[in-house]
Amino acid sequence: MISMTNSNDRPPTSHDADRLKIPFWEAFSFWLKLGFVSFGGPAGQIAIMHRELVERRRWISEGRFLHALNYCMVLPGPEAQQLATYIGWLMHRTAGGVVAGLLFILPSLLILIALSWLYMAYGHTDWLTGIFNGIKPAVTAIVLHAAYRIGGRTLKNKWLWSIATASFIAIFIFNTPFPLIIAVSALAGWLGGHFAPTQFSMATAHGNGKHGDSPAVIDDHTPTPAHAQFRWVRLLSMLAIGLLLWAVPLTTLTYAHTWQSTLPQMAWFFSKAALLTFGGAYAVLPYVYQGAVGHYGWLTAPQMIDGLALGETTPGPLIMVVTFVGFVGGYQHPALAANLHTSPLWAGVLAACVVTWFTFLPSFIFIFAGGPLIESTHRKLAYTAPLTAITAAVVGVIVNLACFFAYHVIWPTGLAHPPSWVSLLIMAGAALALFRYQINVLPVILLCGAAGWLFSLVG
Repeated sequence: MISMTNSNDRPPTSHDADRLKIPFWEAFSFWLKLGFVSFGGPAGQIAIMHRELVERRRWISEGRFLHALNYCMVLPGPEAQQLATYIGWLMHRTAGGVVAGLLFILPSLLILIALSWLYMAYGHTDWLTGIFNGIKPAVTAIVLHAAYRIGGRTLKNKWLWSIATASFIAIFIFNTPFPLIIAVSALAGWLGGHFAPTQFSMATAHGNGKHGDSPAVIDDHTPTPAHAQFRWVRLLSMLAIGLLLWAVPLTTLTYAHTWQSTLPQMAWFFSKAALLTFGGAYAVLPYVYQGAVGHYGWLTAPQMIDGLALGETTPGPLIMVVTFVGFVGGYQHPALAANLHTSPLWAGVLAACVVTWFTFLPSFIFIFAGGPLIESTHRKLAYTAPLTAITAAVVGVIVNLACFFAYHVIWPTGLAHPPSWVSLLIMAGAALALFRYQINVLPVILLCGAAGWLFSLVG
């Protein structure tokens, strides 16, 4: 049994308390800036935090940073946003965690709502259609590149390759629900870890920062602050608060609109999606597609691809694409606007906020409830065998997503008609830029959007 106290920790002294006083508003300024510049996906976002917090500002040591990161890596949800929440909480209690986590996603929420409105209001104009026709092939190449990167880190033996192949067949041919694929993969990983542990072990490697010898404010040997020490009462209190923050809005929406209406169904669906985001946003996108497009019909397949394109071009976690899904689902369902006695614009804004709330709430609860337990152990967490198997399955699921996007982009009117050679050419160029020259995602999207606009000018 793991002890709830660290034998290496001593009670904090007044000297330690002085060293732990990082100015709150200075931290607030950093988190606000991070929310507007956090492009490049989780790897880029984590790199920014490492450079600023570990190397330049020395607010937290390398060891404590990686300790927090390893915990966030095994959680469902966006690991970079959770890492920001964790460090903010460690520095400035719950208020610091709330500020860090909210500012990580708030700029992206506002930007995506504005872009979603422009998309719905003016998306059928020729010039904007041309831009999106160039971005869609780029998104297909980006998804395929994501599968390649995750597969390169994960598929180290024939067992993991078999799981990835089986998950692709399950979802591509049999349209197996994503949660079932996750459950079966976890079971396979548990069995593999028992009977072939060396085949299902995977260490997480991180680069070491180069930051001199000056001690960090929260250093490797800094005692755990009082608010971060594990207590059962605090754990149960945080879980109860999290349950209330989830149940009260859901109950209110259900009472105001009935259970089968759009907003309660969005809240319920994205609550489930938030707990399935192992492996990053690309892993849960097939589940979002199955529900939002296939089951509920909140938006169409081409709109889903356009939403992913917008998500790639804005700061914040890629899972923020769910904000677009919510906005479009609320905007183009007249019954919701009529029930709210408002315009489609405000119906879309409300739906986008509901979806974002229920998607990110679990991430905050994971940190505030689980952080003290992780701080009490002071040792790095490794991927378990079930999580290794899930990550392998995610590769197959992402490849299926790339196939889905490619079909709708290259044959927009169906296989009975000729392919779009322009889309195929742009997709090949994007793939070359990503795979061969390792160009960042944002420049690729901007260049492909410009190419689509130019092709639209020449017909």
